Amino acid sequence: MASWAEFTKTEPEFAELVRKCFARNKHAFLATIRRDGSPRLSGIDPEFTGGELVIGSMTGAMKTRDLLRDPRFALHSTSSDQTMAEGDAKVRGTMVRRESTKDGDTFVADITEAVRITVEGDELVIVSWHEGRGISRAVRK
Repeated sequence: MASWAEFTKTEPEFAELVRKCFARNKHAFLATIRRDGSPRLSGIDPEFTGGELVIGSMTGAMKTRDLLRDPRFALHSTSSDQTMAEGDAKVRGTMVRRESTKDGDTFVADITEAVRITVEGDELVIVSWHEGRGISRAVRK
């Protein structure tokens, strides 16, 4: 697994494009795995700070319980028709709890995959980075 800083060091230009997709809107969607194995989707406000991708969660939140039981996650930036030229992004990996207080928990992401999707003319362009494989690009009409 790679920290956000390690990913940024390996692929600085691509990491910045992915980060900008998340920065464009404050809110994103976090997918975690419920106890029964089904997905849970939660709204979240991720932060990129100190070389880390960080999320916070209120005490007792179901997403906290999910992440403590199974740390795998997927994070998706919000997008609209107007922003698809700029792209939307997805990041996948595991979350590690950094801090727990009476007010909530802070998690830091370890990244295994980052994806940026744009629409260019009549083409869907998917650029992805996978740990250990690097960058790949796919185009769909």
